Order: sequence, then structure tokens, then C-alpha cells
Amino acid sequence: MIHRSRTSILLTLSLALTGLGVSAGPAGAAPPPPTVAPPSDGASSDGASSDGTTPIPRVEGPLASTADSYPFGAADHQEVPQDLSRLGYVEEEYLVSGSSNVYTWPSAGPAQIRTEDAPYTTRVLVRKPAKGQKFSGNVVVEMLNPSNLFDLNIGWAMAQEQIVANGDAWVGITAKPIAVQALKTFDPERYASLSFANPLPLDDPRNCATVAADSARTTENGLIWDIYSQVGAWLKSSDADNPLRYGARDSRVEYAYGFGYSQTGGYLVNYINGVHPLVVASDGEPVYDAYIVAVAGGAFAGAYPMNQCEPAPPATDTRRQFKDVGVPVMRMMSQSDYLLGIGSRRADSDAPNDEYRHYEMAGAGHATPDELTYSASSADIEAAGRAVPPASCNEGPRSRFPSSIFFNAALRNLDLWVREGIAPPRAEPILVKNGAPVLDEFGNVQGGLRSPFLDAPTSTWYGTATGASFCFIAGYERPLSQDVLDGLYRNHGSYVRAVKDSARSLEDQGFLTRYDARELWRDAARSDIP
Repeated sequence: MIHRSRTSILLTLSLALTGLGVSAGPAGAAPPPPTVAPPSDGASSDGASSDGTTPIPRVEGPLASTADSYPFGAADHQEVPQDLSRLGYVEEEYLVSGSSNVYTWPSAGPAQIRTEDAPYTTRVLVRKPAKGQKFSGNVVVEMLNPSNLFDLNIGWAMAQEQIVANGDAWVGITAKPIAVQALKTFDPERYASLSFANPLPLDDPRNCATVAADSARTTENGLIWDIYSQVGAWLKSSDADNPLRYGARDSRVEYAYGFGYSQTGGYLVNYINGVHPLVVASDGEPVYDAYIVAVAGGAFAGAYPMNQCEPAPPATDTRRQFKDVGVPVMRMMSQSDYLLGIGSRRADSDAPNDEYRHYEMAGAGHATPDELTYSASSADIEAAGRAVPPASCNEGPRSRFPSSIFFNAALRNLDLWVREGIAPPRAEPILVKNGAPVLDEFGNVQGGLRSPFLDAPTSTWYGTATGASFCFIAGYERPLSQDVLDGLYRNHGSYVRAVKDSARSLEDQGFLTRYDARELWRDAARSDIP
């Protein structure tokens, strides 16, 4: 049993509210008004380099991996270890360094520079096909989720089947000083150079006296925006250290897709609406060719402070909504968060400059078992000085609902949208009446992204549970009674047919990949239902 200190418990509870962007910004006195710095020699006001393009960071690596020193969250040191070589993939870790502007975001529209040219060093985890001829040309770039105070590889957890099936690369970036602190505790030598140092000294009035519970005045959360641009630019560049060149003269990357989940999904809202326009203005084109914003929207993790001294945009602020981004955007909410995030709803669009889809995953929980399975092992989390998130809540284990079936299809559809102009299918949102979901006779929500789990039901799926840490967004299931199952399905064959009909229909509509549809049939056939 892990005994957590009172300080650790209070910090986790604070993060459960503020770290996900559910409540207002940091408590305490209001910070002084931001000072917008003029551009210095060699830097433009949008944070680009002197030649008007996003700079390429300096790179160290790939770092050696040994029995005593390996990447935090490495595939072969996950909670359930994964042999990437069996998938035809390799993993590499790099340290990237450069200068980042700290931005302010006073109103709708692009962000403005608050403090310029702050040095940084962060780490980047790369998973890619071992052979260049297997590489699709796509890279999914994720700001690693720090809500548990360490890096979670959630994008890989959610969409790895599609990433591998298509031959895509996946890149995860450590995105927040609190996660850097965990890395330094885990391996002080390997991660000694990592830094998100605040460029403002403690006696500078712009270095606010009060910051959030997971932050410090000596570091700055707002360095991530330029880091995200620069890492993407590096992966698309002809730089000799680019791991996605595969020996070619230029990068083999054709398209970079931004991915964020929960807290880092909210970071993507800031990036897309506040920084993406600056990159387009400076470079003439975006670094990222499309985005998946996962389980973040409206009043639920729908935006974050652009720097650690100013509050996040209010829940109803237009900065939390997408309009005319210029590249395709998919927002995907879960059954745990769609009600709090209901303000993120807007009409789908196929307009050339406003390509958008809004999806709500019926039955799916926000905090999943997969995000723990495919991230650092419990032993490594403890070695990083962090508490291991609970896999169970008061109602039982975290919901086993496989959100990955929706993310696999979403990534496939996003790629088709970008490459071939094939618009993704549209889905109705989860039905809501008088502020509450409309339930079917089995207690499951109606509407939303569908699956055999709800259309050929064997359980009632809940989006929220009770208990420690993030149980309030973990969800759980309650199996239907034997009498109900007997009434639904005459025999095992009738259940398998119901699952197969649902999966086939969803596959035909584009909501499931072929491999997920077939796996759902096989799971049904292997079951003993009813």
C-alpha cells in the first residue's frame, strides 16, 4: 500500500480541479498587468527566428538506454511492457534545447509576447517504424499529459493500433516543469540538463507572487508553446539530427498531426487559437496540418493560462472555441466530461478554412486503464517521487470501455481528410434534456459516437465514479442482470450477430476501423454471453 503525505493529497486534489481547468485560475492576489516586450534584434514579434521562420532546436541524442538508465515511460518499462520490435518499431529519446517566448493572451486573437527568448531544454520520446520504407510520412506529436505530476503517454495508449497499422511515427514531448521535476528525480544524471526556468527573476514585478499548486515562481509553464512549434518544425526539417529523415537528404515527414488529451488537450486549444496563427504568419504555413483535441472543451479543461501569471480564459470565452483554424480539427469528448464541456459544442463544418468535427464518445470514460498500462511502470512512477494513480475506484476498476476504437478511427479519418479531402462522418452529440443525459432502458446514454457496447449492450456504462485522485472522471460499468440478458439475446449466436451487425454498420459509416470491428466480433464470439 502506498502511503501519501497530506501535502501530496492536497496537491492532487487541487490538480483534480485546477489542473484540468475545471475551476478558475490560481488563487491569491491578481498579477500585475503583463508587459508586452518589443522584438529584439534577430527575433520578430511573433517569436520566429530572424529569417521569419520557426527555429529548429538544438538536439542531443538519441540517448543511450541501459539497464540502469532508460527513458521514463519507455515501451519496455511500461506498466505492461511492450516489445516495439515485434511491431517493427524502434524507440529513441532526445533532449531538445532552444529559446521560447512567453506569451500573454489578453483577448480573442493571436497571443502576444510577454517575455522573449527564454532558454529551455526538454525531452522528446520518439517511436517510429524501424525501416524508412514502412514510414507513412505522418507523425503524431503529443504534449505528454502531466495531470498526475509526471508524463503519461496517452496518445500512444489511445491510437497505437492505427499508428502502427498505418506506419506513422509518434512523438511525445515533456510539456510542463512539474513533469521535468519528476524526470530529474527519476534519473538525475540522464535528465540533468532539462529546464523550464522562468526568465524573470524573483524580484521582477512580472514574476507573479502566486502561482498554481503544481507550479513554481522559478519555472514557467508558458514555455511549451514555442517548444511545440519548434519540435514540429524539427521533425519536418532537413536537420541532420531529425530522426524522421531515415538517411534521406530531407525529412520524410509529409504531415504532422497535433494531439492533446485532457490537460494537454486544453493546451492545444491555447496553441491552435493563440499560437498557430503566429506560426502561419511567420512561416507562411502551419507546422501542424491537423489536430485531435481530446476530452478537453468548454468548462472542462477547455483552455489554460497562457503563462502562469494570468488566468485561463473564462469558460464561455470565445478563445475556447474553434473557428476558421485553416486546418482540420477534431474535438472528442467522453461521457465523463461532455456535460461540463457542453460549451464546446458547435456545428460540424466542411468549409475549406473551417474544417471541424465534434464527437462525444458514448460510454467512454475520461481516465482510462490504458493511460496507465501504456505509461511508466508503478516502480518507475515511485522512483520519480510520485504517487501511483489508482486503477480502481469505490465502484470497482476503472471503466474497461475501449476508447481506442474511437481514436483509431478518428486518426484514420483525419489523415484521409488531410491527404485526400475525404470528409469524416458526422455524429450527433449525446442527447441532453434539461441539463441531464437522456438514457435508454438499460441506463446508457443515447446519441453520441456509438459502439456495440451500447447498441448490443451487456452493461450499463457510467462516466463518473467516486474515490481518490481522478476517479470522478474514471467511469465504471455495471453488468446487466442475467434476466435482462436472457431477454435481449435468445442464445449466444444472437448476441454475436447483434455485435457483428452493429460493428459492420459502424465500419461502413467510417466510425470504426476494419481491424477494430473484426476484433469486436471476435471478442463477442469468445464470450459466454448470455
